[in-house]
Amino acid sequence: MTITAAQVSELRKVTGAGLMDCKKALAETGGDQEKAVDYLRTKGLAAASKKAGRIATEGTVGSYIHAGGKIGVLVEVNCETDFVAKNEAFQNFVRDIAMHIAAAAPQFVKREEVSAELLEREKEIYRAKAKETGKPDNIIEKIVEGQVSKFYAEICLMEQTFVKDTDKTIQTYLNETISSIGENMSIRRFARFVLGEGLAKKESDFAAEVAAAVGP
Repeated sequence: MTITAAQVSELRKVTGAGLMDCKKALAETGGDQEKAVDYLRTKGLAAASKKAGRIATEGTVGSYIHAGGKIGVLVEVNCETDFVAKNEAFQNFVRDIAMHIAAAAPQFVKREEVSAELLEREKEIYRAKAKETGKPDNIIEKIVEGQVSKFYAEICLMEQTFVKDTDKTIQTYLNETISSIGENMSIRRFARFVLGEGLAKKESDFAAEVAAAVGP
């Protein structure tokens, strides 16, 4: 059956679970809201919503260095108390998120951070591609909507598939950890550094790459 955006939105309001988790819950329960709530509760996802309104100002800044010092990540993860910030489960979560950022290279924490200009530019590209297929406008907009969802899943940390467990998103992993630890948590910000990124290459290096690409 088709799960509508309105159904997903309503379930999210009730449970506070992530959008993808709500959509999956509805799909698994045939669109039944009550059963979907129970589904999320059994997965430990709905419980996180009860803590979502609590202020999380403690936490830690975690780091991860990968590939012989070629990639580095700093990430700030917040929780409610300093006691939990020192908890092994919390620290493991922070390390996992830093490692994920190094591997998956998100650009934003969540979709709300994506600028309207960037989003509209992507939509125009998707529309132009769809129009080449000759499909009617109403179908084109549905295609664009689907492509936008994929775009968010590529660039937004919370919607990316967790590299250590591809059955869950980062949002799902966060919700599970909140339920396990018993405090509200949030991933506030991150910075990802790639050695030499943005620096102009030496002319000799550029020439060598061109020669290798062109061939003899």
